[in-house]
Amino acid sequence: MTTTDEPLLPSARPSFYDRWRGRVAGEPRLQRLYGWIVPTLITLVAGILRFGNLGHPHVLVFDETYYVKDAWSQWSLGYAAAWPDGADARFAAGETDIFTTDPSFVVHPPLGKYLIGIGMWLFGADSSFGWRVATALFGTALVLLLFLVARMLTNSLVFAAVASGMLAIDGLGIVMSRVSLLDTFLAFFVVLTFWFTLLDRRTHLDRLAARTLAREHDGQVPAWAPVLWNRPWLLAAGAAAGAATAVKWSGVWVLAAIGLYVVVTDALERRRLGVTFWPVDAVRQGLVSFVLLVPVAFVVYLSSWSGWLLSDGGYDRHSADAEPATGFFSWVPLPIQSLWRYHQTIYNSMTGMTSPHSYESPAWQWPLLWRPTSMHAFSTTDGQSGCVGQNGCLEILYSMPNPLLWYGSVAAAVYLVYRFVVGRDWRHAVVLLGIAVTWLPWLAYPERTIFQFYTIVIWPFLLLALTFALREIAGPAHATTARRTAGERVVLVFLAIALVLSAFWYPLWTATQVPYDFYRLHNWMQGWV
Repeated sequence: MTTTDEPLLPSARPSFYDRWRGRVAGEPRLQRLYGWIVPTLITLVAGILRFGNLGHPHVLVFDETYYVKDAWSQWSLGYAAAWPDGADARFAAGETDIFTTDPSFVVHPPLGKYLIGIGMWLFGADSSFGWRVATALFGTALVLLLFLVARMLTNSLVFAAVASGMLAIDGLGIVMSRVSLLDTFLAFFVVLTFWFTLLDRRTHLDRLAARTLAREHDGQVPAWAPVLWNRPWLLAAGAAAGAATAVKWSGVWVLAAIGLYVVVTDALERRRLGVTFWPVDAVRQGLVSFVLLVPVAFVVYLSSWSGWLLSDGGYDRHSADAEPATGFFSWVPLPIQSLWRYHQTIYNSMTGMTSPHSYESPAWQWPLLWRPTSMHAFSTTDGQSGCVGQNGCLEILYSMPNPLLWYGSVAAAVYLVYRFVVGRDWRHAVVLLGIAVTWLPWLAYPERTIFQFYTIVIWPFLLLALTFALREIAGPAHATTARRTAGERVVLVFLAIALVLSAFWYPLWTATQVPYDFYRLHNWMQGWV
């Protein structure tokens, strides 16, 4: 009697995805082809969902009443000017030059409004498409940028596509790209800062290791490692963080966090290389990193105020003329002194901003998604303006994220904390840092009037956390075929349900007229719509 080592049952066939992945891995031509086709298609879908019927509604919605009008007066005068009472309707009707020359007090830096102003200059200040084209463009670019960040973190074309694809079809990303507010610009520059930081990490650590090992003598690791100045990506990260701060001051939190991250990352690498005096060595490199990161951010930020500085009519523009600084700061030019005093006024105003609002949502509520923000609502009766509905119709612009993606990403972020504690994976640390720096500082202002849509800045990092969780569910490459197939099916079902939910919610993300009864189907929680 003979025996064989053959299995009693035939081995399971790999899934379609695993077979496709194996084929692509063996053909560099396919890797290059998919490497540009996939992000191009995802960005194209994102653009269609964001630019389609962008000019509707042709009214100033929510805080567009501030940013659009301020953008146009700033574009025209160099500073934000006051508008007469009742200007919103007149502006939408085409009376776009009725602003005065009196200054308007604004609490956000000028860069975001300059970006809005470019679109208005190109397409006309009376065009609602022109009001919103800049945010739609940056919101679409944010999808592509998330693909690049996810590709770098996961080293996977498929999961980079998953991360960016989820943002492409999500309601928060869509709505915030279809209204002329500042937060999409902020989100773009924040994610850009992280991308540049990741590029710096990749080049800096490799160069540091190579140059440190080159200093070894008779197998002895040197007491000091080199201090590296040639870090162009760190300069770029500083510029991006400066641009984020020039949109909203919350960008400065990102600058501080990135500065801390590059210092800690460098210190840990020097310790890993065995550098004798690695703590002091890291301080030396940290000072250089500060010089590379912070001054360029300051220059970008200050440059955004050039219109205010070069004109005479801005708010507080000459506040220091009567009482200039004395002593050590007396050398500072008067326009800069006035700008500093204006910043003090802004800070005092922002920290004390407690006016009640029906859609306000403090930061501790954000993970629960209790009160998303309605940007615009307009009701019609049956037979009016094409309405077909016994109870009338409603068009609403509702900054509601896809509920499955939102709650899934919040759970994934908690899971990622656990994974980082257990595995100390630097990629998890980057994602968690992004979540922390864009959310935790807001908890320090529980009384301030803030809104759920601020989470568009956190959203890319939450989706990255969800992407890592879905990758875990799909299973590692070395897992059994049965494990991989089962995990991949779960991921596909999850993404399919998310896609269906996006289709269900899309009319409420685009101010499409729907029967009131259809609108009511979306009232899943008391605080929703």
